[in-house]
Amino acid sequence: MDAEPRLREATNADCEAVRDLVFTVLAEYGLKPDPGSTDADLSDIEQSYLARGGTFRILESSDGSVIGAYGLYPMEDRACELRKMYLRRECRGQGLGRRLLDDALAEARRLGFRRVVLETASVLKEAIALYERYGFAPYQPDHLSSRCDQAYLLELT
Repeated sequence: MDAEPRLREATNADCEAVRDLVFTVLAEYGLKPDPGSTDADLSDIEQSYLARGGTFRILESSDGSVIGAYGLYPMEDRACELRKMYLRRECRGQGLGRRLLDDALAEARRLGFRRVVLETASVLKEAIALYERYGFAPYQPDHLSSRCDQAYLLELT
């Protein structure tokens, strides 16, 4: 990559590009998109995240392509769920996953959240290793979304 990718707040104009990113990465790992349920939030990013007091940020390459993303979805008790943190295959291994997670945790603190939870699939080994390096610990939620088999929690200080 020639220029440093830039992070910015997503709008509904980005929905199609974000869906393409998320669905492409899911397919790489043999996971099924679920536009009617688990991924319905990608049809209206502004309502699903921003209007609720969360955020959805995208990482753009110098040509404006969406190469990464994450969302912080507000929950009860000053918690948020880290959702849709994905990075295009050709952009992995360059420290961009750490950049996304650093930004997500800084945003979570800025927005006043005290804990971050996430659900993931065990096939996403690289992501799980990253989360664990940042101190996320496994926990048992009440339920998991259909394609996820693990959940993690990080208390923010």
